[in-house]
Amino acid sequence: MRGRLTYIQKICLTRTGKLMAHTHMLEPDARVGVAISGGVDSGVLLKLLIHLKKRLPFPIELMAIHINPGFDPSFHLPLEKWVREEGVSGYFEINDMGPRAHSRENRSNSPCFFCSWRRRKRLFEVVNNFRLTHLALGHNGEDLVSTFFLNLFYAGRIETLYPSEIFFRGEFKLIRPLLLLDKQKIKAAARQWKLPILENPCPSANTSKRKVLLKELSDLWEEKVRRKCLYSALYNWVLQNPTPKAHERAQR
Repeated sequence: MRGRLTYIQKICLTRTGKLMAHTHMLEPDARVGVAISGGVDSGVLLKLLIHLKKRLPFPIELMAIHINPGFDPSFHLPLEKWVREEGVSGYFEINDMGPRAHSRENRSNSPCFFCSWRRRKRLFEVVNNFRLTHLALGHNGEDLVSTFFLNLFYAGRIETLYPSEIFFRGEFKLIRPLLLLDKQKIKAAARQWKLPILENPCPSANTSKRKVLLKELSDLWEEKVRRKCLYSALYNWVLQNPTPKAHERAQR
C-alpha cells in the first residue's frame, strides 16, 4: 500500500516517532543501520523509518543489513528485492552460523544462544565497517515483556530492554524504536503494507527459551486488564529508563 497511511499504520508511526523523540534516539546526519531478518518486526521497523526520515527536521541515512544464517542461501533474495524497490541501500551476507549452531561444534550452548551471539557480533562488525552511527533493532512490546520475565526468573534482577544503548565508548548507538508497539498492531501494519514476511527456516525457531516462556505466561495476560496493566507498567519503566545509565542512576 503506497497511498495514504491506514489508521493502524498511523498509530505505529506516531508511537514510534514519540518514543524516538522522547529518548533522543537520532541526531542530525545519523547513519542508521537497520537489521532486517525477514520477520514482521524488522520489516515494519524499516518501513516506519523510511516514513519518519521524510518527516524529520534533519537529514539521516538508512542502510538495511541482513545476515543470512545459512539454512537457505537464497532466503534473503525477496528482502533484497524489496529493499531495492524502497530505494534504501542494503548489505546482505550469507553466513554459516545457523548450521553450526545445530552441529557438534556447539556442545555447550543452546542453538539460539550460539547463533544470536554471533549474529549480534557480526552486525556490530558491519556497523563498524560502514562507519554507521546507529544500529536499529526490531524489538517490540512483546520482547519488552518477555525480557523482563527472563531476567526475573533466570537472572534474578528487575530489568528489561532499553530504547537506546551506547556501545564501545560512543562509537555507535543501538536503538529499539518499536519498543512501545504491541505485536498485533505490527502484524496488521505489515499486512496492510504487504511486506515480504518470510518464514523462519531455523529448526529451533519455536523452541527458544523466550518462546517457551511466552507460552507459559499466556494465561497471565489473557485477561485484557492484566495485559494492559503489565504493558503500561513496563512502558512507564522504559520512559523513565531510556538508557542503562538512567537505570543505574535510579538504583542509587
